[in-house]
Amino acid sequence: MNFSLIICTYQRPLSLVRLLKSICEQRCYPSEILIIDGSFDENTKQILELEFFENLHYFKVSEQERGLTKQRNFGISKVASTSEVICFLDDDTLLEPTYFEELLQTYSLYPEALGAGGYITNEVIWTKTDKDYVPKLNEFVFDNYKRKDGSRFVLRKKLGLDSDAPPGFSTSFSHGRSVGFLPPSGKIYEVEQVMGGVSSFRKKVFDSHRFSTYFEGYGLYEDADFSIRVAKTGKLYLNTNAKLEHHHDFSGRPNSYLYGKMVVRNGWYVWRVKNPKPDFKSKIKWHCITILLTCIRFGNSSKGKDKKQAFQEALGRTIGWWSLIFNKPKRTK
Repeated sequence: MNFSLIICTYQRPLSLVRLLKSICEQRCYPSEILIIDGSFDENTKQILELEFFENLHYFKVSEQERGLTKQRNFGISKVASTSEVICFLDDDTLLEPTYFEELLQTYSLYPEALGAGGYITNEVIWTKTDKDYVPKLNEFVFDNYKRKDGSRFVLRKKLGLDSDAPPGFSTSFSHGRSVGFLPPSGKIYEVEQVMGGVSSFRKKVFDSHRFSTYFEGYGLYEDADFSIRVAKTGKLYLNTNAKLEHHHDFSGRPNSYLYGKMVVRNGWYVWRVKNPKPDFKSKIKWHCITILLTCIRFGNSSKGKDKKQAFQEALGRTIGWWSLIFNKPKRTK
């Protein structure tokens, strides 16, 4: 199967090279690797000139084309006509040698699949359980595996605000559990959301879909928006055998205040993509959860080592929530 790989990068030359070296170890190698660089400087270009990676094509975008969704759309426009699947990777990931082999096998096993996501292995500790295991309040159990639940989910359980959908699906009041709550079972799960930085889609999907330009700059939930729209037209899957690690490189990310504001406004946008006309109860739940999560971040600002960042994020979330009263996000293509 011919497949293209698009890697959008921004001010992360060393992380990018580490990723590319892990790609060189793949059993199944991309037909083309498109590096879409939105950096302000020439460091990424210069470091790539010192290395050789087969089938690599480098593009430096203009300021007008800078930003995650714009760079992805730019990359899509450069994909070879012979490509059958387009894969996306964040520039701070590292692949296991069978990543692409397992990911592409999803399309063979499920011919109806429009998209398939990979599985991040280094962010959560899972433990196998018996089928009759009863979880504690601070635990989440799925498919005979358990993991710890954070304080936000514990509080949501106590208040009757927990998700009523399986991982990878959103609810009528949004705030569902991400694919990060799917266990390392070796199975392939149907989902409606995949993480953009570890995703793939059939090339034909892009005949009618593009990443929304609403999500400027860093993005944040741009993958949820895109995959929910695609899932309305066909099937998406997550393959837990397509393994990789995500090493969060915080360079190139927005400050904590802006991040907090984006969490709320972008979250509202994605909620309305899935639920354009939510009922009154769903609206109340969405706002209650948003306020609860903001309060938790304000609480974090009085303890721990990241007090300042927690306060700035909480303030951004607060401003973001109030801004919805006067200036709701508008849908864009």
